[in-house]
Amino acid sequence: MAKKIVIATKNLDKLCELEVAFKGLPVEFLSLADIGDIPDAVEDGETFEENARIKAKFFMAQTGLACIADDSGLEVDALGGRPGVYSARFAGYHAHDVTNNQKLLEELEKAGVTESAADYRCALCFIDVDGTEIIASGVVYGTIKNIARGTNGFGYDPYFYVNDSKTMAELTPEEKDKISHRGAALRELVPKLKERLE
Repeated sequence: MAKKIVIATKNLDKLCELEVAFKGLPVEFLSLADIGDIPDAVEDGETFEENARIKAKFFMAQTGLACIADDSGLEVDALGGRPGVYSARFAGYHAHDVTNNQKLLEELEKAGVTESAADYRCALCFIDVDGTEIIASGVVYGTIKNIARGTNGFGYDPYFYVNDSKTMAELTPEEKDKISHRGAALRELVPKLKERLE
C-alpha cells in the first residue's frame, strides 16, 4: 500500500519536481492545496535546514501524515548572502517572483554591481508520524546578472547564470534537475527514504 506523504507546498512547480524524483516509490503525494484550510507555518529559522524542519514538523502535526518540506533560496555574495532564508519574501511578506526579482535588481544597483557570484541552496526534511527525521541538502553555484533570460523555471531562475551562456530559466526541466540545488538534495533524500519505506 502506498504511503501518504504531504509535500509542504502549494507551489505546483516544486510539487512536479518532487513527484518526478520519487517516481517508482510506493508513495502517494498530497500537496497543501489537497489538504484544505491549514494555517501557514511560521518560518523563523535562521538556516534553510531549520526552516525545512519547522515546516515538516508543523504540517505533520496538522495533517497526521508524514511530511516532506523544503526551504530553499538564493545567496548573493555582493549582497552579503542575502536574500538567503528570506528569498521567497525578499520584497515583502506577500511578494511574488516579479517583485522579488525587482528587489534583487534594486539591491544589486545599490551595491554598485551588475553581476555577482551567487548560489542556490536547498534543504529537504522528511518527518514521519513516529518522529523519524531525514535531512538532505544541495547547492549549485553560479552568477547573478542583471539581465533576465529564459522562460522556464521560477523564482530567480532568469537571473541565475549556471555558466556564461545559460540561465536556470533556459534549461529544460531535465537539464535543471541534473544540476539544481533541489535536484542534488533530492538525490540525497530519495535513497534514504527508499531504504525506510522498503
